[in-house]
Amino acid sequence: MITIVTNHGEIVVELFEEAAPISCENFRQYIEDGFFVETVFHRVIPSFMIQGGGMHADLSPKETRASIKNEAANGEKNLRGTLAMARTGDVDSATSQFFVNLNDNAFLDHSSKDFGYAVFANVTDGMDVVDKIAAVPTGNSGGHPDVPTEAVTIIDVRVDG
Repeated sequence: MITIVTNHGEIVVELFEEAAPISCENFRQYIEDGFFVETVFHRVIPSFMIQGGGMHADLSPKETRASIKNEAANGEKNLRGTLAMARTGDVDSATSQFFVNLNDNAFLDHSSKDFGYAVFANVTDGMDVVDKIAAVPTGNSGGHPDVPTEAVTIIDVRVDG
């Protein structure tokens, strides 16, 4: 289990090691490196998702490792409470950023229309915290839409057990 400690509470997640081994190893390595400490959930869209894991509070990006292979074809679905790797328009561009689905977002799943977004974990405790984050006021900041008006900070991420 992984615990994401935020300034809004704790979110406990279980990794899908068998379904998404590359994404899980990538996530674990960022945790071991202390990378997520003092990053923020920089994109919050109610009824859709909260995204974080790659920017400082001033929205400057952290330097990441190389991008990883997209595992969206692993059979896992972007359901409420799942975590998936964020990426650009390039299918294999995911690095450190991830998002938590606030609803079932089937349009993000692997299909013939789009390669999709790789689901690699599920929230097992703390969806109330995720929902609290989803309800924060947002606005535009530094050219980015849907940014919380007060930083939603990741204080620590730890591997439990």
